[in-house]
Amino acid sequence: MFGQTPSPKPSRVEIVVKSGLGLTAVLLVMAWLIYTPPDLLGKADALGYAVCHRIDLRSFHIGVTQMPLCARCTGMYLGAVLGLAFQWLTARRAGANPPRRVIAVLGVFFLAFALDGSNSFLALILKHGLLYEPNNTLRLLTGTGMGLVIAAALFPAFTDTVWADSQPQPALGGFRQLAWLVGLALVMDLLVLSQNWVVLYFAALVSAGGVLVVLGMVYSLVAVIVVRRERAYHSTWQFGWLTLAGLTIALAQIFAIDIVRFAVTHTWNGFPLG
Repeated sequence: MFGQTPSPKPSRVEIVVKSGLGLTAVLLVMAWLIYTPPDLLGKADALGYAVCHRIDLRSFHIGVTQMPLCARCTGMYLGAVLGLAFQWLTARRAGANPPRRVIAVLGVFFLAFALDGSNSFLALILKHGLLYEPNNTLRLLTGTGMGLVIAAALFPAFTDTVWADSQPQPALGGFRQLAWLVGLALVMDLLVLSQNWVVLYFAALVSAGGVLVVLGMVYSLVAVIVVRRERAYHSTWQFGWLTLAGLTIALAQIFAIDIVRFAVTHTWNGFPLG
């Protein structure tokens, strides 16, 4: 448009850095696709393999095929993706933390996650739960609650750090927004518990993809701080190369853990524990 200041041309160093990043990303993706299990669920398994024990008895199954993540991690990453999507759709540039009353409820979700996780871990040692008998339904529900906690913390931190037009208001500003989010999460969990193979297949891909999304956002956030460009971006296009950097680092971490774990266990399956 007439009178608009043209964007400055990128420097030679910037061109070299971005080109190197792009080449690194392409080579990394190619290597990951070659050396991880075949088909779409196999790739999802490789994402889950880096962050989850994938114990068979503690996982849901699509027929006879184990989900990429255990029941708890499935809930956690489904909850994180749902929470991030909900906040993006309802308060796209809200960069403030939730109010204390909302944080208090999220704190209950965290405590439920810690309690059920500790009880479930003790069941591995004692062969029975110390407080109650653990089960995959509770793992899914408490994992989902923890996923909402992650989303409630990560979304405003990301928004306030990255976007120049971030607003000093919380995305989860009260019980009404939180109730809507929790309601959606419960519906999501009920669908998973229905054991419908179509739902489980979709949940498998979304939860495994959530691993890359969450890690990618964290590393993108770190990249912004490292290059000292806080609150400098107005669009996703401007932020694209740092998004690519975050996702590349996340995939590199996942691939590195995959390689080490496979070298030790010689299998893509979960740990042989009950």
